[in-house]
Amino acid sequence: MKKIVFPSSPSYTLQEIAKILKVELRGDPQLKISGVNDLDSAKESDVSFFSNPRYEQAMKKSQAGAIVISNKQDLQEEIICQKNFLIAEDPSRTFQELVELFSNAKKEPSAFLGIHSTAVIHESAQIEEGVTCGPYVVVDANAHIGKNSFIGCASYIGMDVKIGNECVIHPQVVIREGCIIGNRVVIQPGAIIGSCGFGFTTDKNGCHSKLNQVGTVIIEDDVEIGANTTIDRARFQATTIGEGSKIDNLVQIGHGVIIGKHNFIIAQTGIAGSTETGKHVILAGQVAVNGHIKLGDGVVVSARSGVSKSLLKAGKYGGVPAMPLADYNRMAVHLQNIENLVQEHKLLKKKILELLNLDSLNEEGQDISASST
Repeated sequence: MKKIVFPSSPSYTLQEIAKILKVELRGDPQLKISGVNDLDSAKESDVSFFSNPRYEQAMKKSQAGAIVISNKQDLQEEIICQKNFLIAEDPSRTFQELVELFSNAKKEPSAFLGIHSTAVIHESAQIEEGVTCGPYVVVDANAHIGKNSFIGCASYIGMDVKIGNECVIHPQVVIREGCIIGNRVVIQPGAIIGSCGFGFTTDKNGCHSKLNQVGTVIIEDDVEIGANTTIDRARFQATTIGEGSKIDNLVQIGHGVIIGKHNFIIAQTGIAGSTETGKHVILAGQVAVNGHIKLGDGVVVSARSGVSKSLLKAGKYGGVPAMPLADYNRMAVHLQNIENLVQEHKLLKKKILELLNLDSLNEEGQDISASST
């Protein structure tokens, strides 16, 4: 990792940084800091952070002027005496705040501010104060875009769409007719909100006819949608993404799905129609979720798992079909040893047959099995 250098970056003493970030300082309060960097590359004027025990040796060798660590971190006294530490409840978040503190870069995602001359905005659309519509944006009839929202170039905002305040819609996003977007929502490039759900009827000849999806999509406040993610509109009512949920790139969410508040849905996950998740659900990468089922509050599904039925109890699950993670891990260990188990089985079978053959012979070596039956 190269050092993050910002033009005309300010410098702060460690004492000033600790006060701004509201963290505890152990070390030299007057040391000047002007940037951030990783443990290996950091110099005395940099701050780095340490949260993973795998990097303990890198932390000990680091030349960083200060290191952000967890308030739960148990470090040897001699290490604490040798280095400066900023002690935080969440080192990763605190380090991100440091990056932003030293950054003088613009907060806007583009240099194109205001309504660009190439933007096409229907006369019935309502554009609030402070909105940016970049080059080649299209805003259709009766759409409403809230205060200080940003619409990136070549994005399409459909008829009757409502977008809240301080949203960031990155380039080439499609938000189709009637969708409702809350406040402070971030939608990354290429995402499509409100596409038709995958629904068809099949006649006696095997020909498919499309079921028209007349519902909508509702995205609540503080949601982030990843690049090239697709969220289908419901057939009749609303596909809903709950407040604070974060959805990664290349996720497919089917029609009528209800995602609870503060979910994490990681890349290449697919959720079939009419499924519902509770609060604080985590679906790791490439999870497949069946339709018309429920995932309860606090359910965590490990990567590449298949969820075929409802999981209502909070906890960790994995496998295909998904089961409690401890059970799945035990099965995985057995599968790794399957060849050894097969060979042991063959050996035991051979020995049992040998013992049975010996028992069927009398002292003269004659077969007495027939007479004994």
